[in-house]
Amino acid sequence: LPPARALREGRAVVSQAGEPEFVEWLAERNARSPEGSPYRKGVHSMVAVPLLARGTTLGVAVCVRMAHPDAFGADDAVFAEELASRAAVCVDNARRFARERSTALALQRSLLPRGLPKQAAVEVAHRYLPCGSVAGIGGDWFDVIPLSGGRVGLVVGDVVGHGIQSSATMGRLRTAVRTLADVDLPPDELLTHLDDLVTHLAGDGSGEEIAELGATCLYAVYDPISRRLSLAAAGHPPPAVILPDGTAELVPMTAGPPLGVGGLPFEATERELPEGSVVALFTDGLIDYRDQDLDGAADELLRAFRAPAGSLDTLCDNVLNAVLPDPPGDDVALLLARTRALGADRVATWDVPPDPAEVAVVRQAATEQLAAWGLAEASFVTELVVSELVTNAIRYGEAPIQLRLIRDRALICEVADASSTSPHLRRAHAYDEGGRGLLLVAQLTQRWGSRQTAAGKTIWAEQPLPDA
Repeated sequence: LPPARALREGRAVVSQAGEPEFVEWLAERNARSPEGSPYRKGVHSMVAVPLLARGTTLGVAVCVRMAHPDAFGADDAVFAEELASRAAVCVDNARRFARERSTALALQRSLLPRGLPKQAAVEVAHRYLPCGSVAGIGGDWFDVIPLSGGRVGLVVGDVVGHGIQSSATMGRLRTAVRTLADVDLPPDELLTHLDDLVTHLAGDGSGEEIAELGATCLYAVYDPISRRLSLAAAGHPPPAVILPDGTAELVPMTAGPPLGVGGLPFEATERELPEGSVVALFTDGLIDYRDQDLDGAADELLRAFRAPAGSLDTLCDNVLNAVLPDPPGDDVALLLARTRALGADRVATWDVPPDPAEVAVVRQAATEQLAAWGLAEASFVTELVVSELVTNAIRYGEAPIQLRLIRDRALICEVADASSTSPHLRRAHAYDEGGRGLLLVAQLTQRWGSRQTAAGKTIWAEQPLPDA
């Protein structure tokens, strides 16, 4: 048939009424077409032309004449080939764009957290909406990172630009933030190291796309014991805080320059929150989506946050429906965290005099506290951890020394002192009298580490709670 010949030969094929192949093609079309279709109303000429673009055959276009008395000729075939070539390029462009968009979206979703980790500091809900414009998928991202001492890190970021490159860059930055967060850096120091990393990547050529496109980040740490939120931003919009009484406001803070720009330091902001407050971290796609000025968009966003909602998931949906166009003109990442507090019934603290004789005293106090919590089964390991960490603080640290037990999803033992020198594991030789304490702590607990504080350092160890 003419369409098949056009595909096989790669050129336009003209066929007229009376030709056997035309009669066969028309009969086939009439058999497939319902009553009253154009093919039953005097079709007398046709031209079939292949759709060719960039060496690929995408299909075939068929043109027919009914009312016009003249049959298709050679000039019509040339015109049909030109029209088909232009249409094929448009179809191929759309096909390539759809494939690139689906690839970027799959990459973006694979790099975002699929399931947020379990932690007790906050209740979280999140939403990610890909860009609905022809610009393509962007580089918005979010994360929730459990930290030592029952704390939690909340982070959102945005890589400016769209496409696969932005998604890949987002994945690199998210991995870098998790790595730096594991070191227990405060927010301003974490952003400083992240900014240095972006600068170094741009210097060796592997991170030029970050410096050229630009990237922003907001990192916050919430402590459920002190109920304090510490946060810093690199060119990112400030978060909103919704208090239990329903009032909502943007957190006043000084945002440093975007990542990779350098020149100005990052400043941390601290705020004490009542239990049940909601911290809303978001990317600029939630407020920078139309001609409305940013102040007006922020006011509209705060009004949406103040509206009553039964749950965080419902609040996420209500906010997005209230402020965003459909589809959104830019990627949107929204992370909501409702704060919890660990009361005095779940935290025990002792001040330890710098005397080796006090080790037995605090060890006994820790054992009694575990018994009061109903965790007597954890006494053996806890006694060893308390003995080792308190003894090291007395021997190698500086006063004041403090021991703290935290009953969270895990049992956490913390020893703080005024020295900034952190311990490290080492392999003791066969005849060494010491050097095995931290190794035993590492073997008997789920994880352990140290973090620097304004007053010195804190050594911590976590062990799972007994089944009872």
